[in-house]
Amino acid sequence: VQLVESGGGLVQPGGSLRLSCEASGIMFSIVRMAWFRQAPGKQRELVGSITSDGNTNYADAVKGRFTISRDNPKKMAYLQMNSLKPEDTAVYYCKPWNTGYWGQGTQVTVSS
Repeated sequence: VQLVESGGGLVQPGGSLRLSCEASGIMFSIVRMAWFRQAPGKQRELVGSITSDGNTNYADAVKGRFTISRDNPKKMAYLQMNSLKPEDTAVYYCKPWNTGYWGQGTQVTVSS
């Protein structure tokens, strides 16, 4: 299993970023995918997830600002982040739900 996150960077407060996750080695179309994040000095936390048929749920901290989507034929998951806040600064990871597989993550920094 390989998970490759990309799309992170430095953005000003109020800005947007779109993260991508390319998955291989799994039956992507039937797997629930999740996004997590880990801020400096904090535990990794769930951002949200998307089922195989596109149903999503989100942590309260990002609800209404973040949107998770997926493209099953391309084996890609996405995290659209709008109205970013400094507290969204973290390394963001995607992973198949209920597995121990992790990618290398992508750094998101929200700062003016």
